[in-house]
Amino acid sequence: MRATLAVLALSTALGFGFASEADAATIYPLDRATILVRSPFDLKVEFAGVVKAEDVKVTLNGEPAEVVLGKGFTFVEREPGVDASAVMLRAASLAKPGHYTVEARAGDDVKTVTWDVYATPAQPKAKNVIFFLGDGLSVAHRTAARLMSKGMTEGKANGRLNIDGISPVAFVGTSATDAVATDSANTMSAYMTGHKTAVNALGVYADRTKDSLDDPKVETIAEALRRTGGKAIGIVTTAEIEDATPAAVVSHTRRRSDKADIALMMFDVKPEVVLGGGSAYFLPKSVPGSKRKDDIDLIDRYRESGYALATTAAELETARGTNSGRILGLFHTGNMDVALDRLQLKKGTVSKFPDQPGLVKMTEVALEQLAKDPDGFFLMVEGASIDKMSHPMDWERAMYDTIEFDQAVGAGLAFAAKHPDTLIVVTGDHTHGVSVIGTIDDNKPGTEMREKVGVYADAGFPNYEDKNGDGYPDNVDVSRRLAIFSSNFPDYYETFRPKMNGPFEPAVQNEKKEYVANEAYKDVPGAVKREGNLPRSADTAVHAVDDVVLQATGPGADGFHGYMEESDIYRVLVDAMAIAPAN
Repeated sequence: MRATLAVLALSTALGFGFASEADAATIYPLDRATILVRSPFDLKVEFAGVVKAEDVKVTLNGEPAEVVLGKGFTFVEREPGVDASAVMLRAASLAKPGHYTVEARAGDDVKTVTWDVYATPAQPKAKNVIFFLGDGLSVAHRTAARLMSKGMTEGKANGRLNIDGISPVAFVGTSATDAVATDSANTMSAYMTGHKTAVNALGVYADRTKDSLDDPKVETIAEALRRTGGKAIGIVTTAEIEDATPAAVVSHTRRRSDKADIALMMFDVKPEVVLGGGSAYFLPKSVPGSKRKDDIDLIDRYRESGYALATTAAELETARGTNSGRILGLFHTGNMDVALDRLQLKKGTVSKFPDQPGLVKMTEVALEQLAKDPDGFFLMVEGASIDKMSHPMDWERAMYDTIEFDQAVGAGLAFAAKHPDTLIVVTGDHTHGVSVIGTIDDNKPGTEMREKVGVYADAGFPNYEDKNGDGYPDNVDVSRRLAIFSSNFPDYYETFRPKMNGPFEPAVQNEKKEYVANEAYKDVPGAVKREGNLPRSADTAVHAVDDVVLQATGPGADGFHGYMEESDIYRVLVDAMAIAPAN
């Protein structure tokens, strides 16, 4: 039964006919939530059992919630698949900043949470914000990328990465609301909404119902910018644009795999620039390669909305001349190929998609287009495959993509040098358990590859070269290369070598559906089978719980400091843009 609770019903003192175990189990937003003033959010209370509508009372600072929020709740006697009641108020907002105590009562059982509702300054510090997200970016990625790209002599780096010139200003906690460990969905969602959530969730608080699209929503940064002003919005990624990180800028779902729905949510917001992979979710089901289950043609919808379309690097060059400032670039049906394969080895799916632009070019085009907006812009740039190649422990591919990400940051810094009203943030969403421990030297005697691993004084220095000056080693398979290992892994064969024939697949399923070492690498000279330390359901290495490093430069950068939660970062971003003054 569904009924809208009238003001009187929710404000009535509680009475009788109430099961003692039916207490107000959970209130969303959760305790200690920080909420931007006037930002829409869904207020939900989940009870542990079935209650009566007339026995429910919800207050904010002692006042009936429906009076404070200006609308009534919907009461659900039994939620789908749950033998318990709930109340929901969609698109609530609070007009006044301050400390709020929220109390939900059913009989003698009471649940209380507190919220901090905040406003931003009246005057913006930054006109433009560029948020660079290295997916999975860890300290070891930075170190290895510098050693590969710049080299080292007598213990001193021969050059600096672009990110090396940006001050580290905060350590950021990445944990989810349901676990200390985390994934790319809830982490980026916290950055982009100011609310922490559960693993796999985007722009929602993860409730107990099975429907992934009915959970309590919170506003994303793109929606806040659309609601409050005229800033342009850009999303650039080397992954599918429906993948967790870009999806977090615009979407609301408990399940990050709802990619067809996320593509629709992206269109609802209509960022001025959208560049990446994932065209399979834009095509109607009648088109070969489509992953949609309906006849929606999102490419046509974007065209009808004035977007220039690009599917190759050459077409992106043509599209950048558009006067509309709107570009949809879809360069792969799935995730784009990594830098090592695109630029050197021509492996992966490069033969099928031979003209993919790199992250640097996409960033430059996005900045050029977004700068046409006189009100400024928010741009999110993701180096996605730092993570996607770290999972299978394909370290050379991960580090090449770290170099590419750093070069994209360089494009952002060059833009900011000409537009000093630009805030640049560089961070990761989570880390990996990865370390650089020394070198692997093929010229060391013996046939066992593990004996060729040099540590301490035996490590020496790697012998990568960059004779053409493009920032990448000319050859990844050098005789003395970095020794990079993960702290966690499934069963796999460690080859101690770059994977020259294509991305690494360390483990495969057996007949028991357990992941075992992939015997395709068994006969690589010197390969060693490693017994995993992860459950046998794991096919790759996993994320670490370590804090991520956040770096920032430009107006508003002083808002980042010390230890911060990922949800705290949102507040600094909206403060810098001043999108919600108190009055």
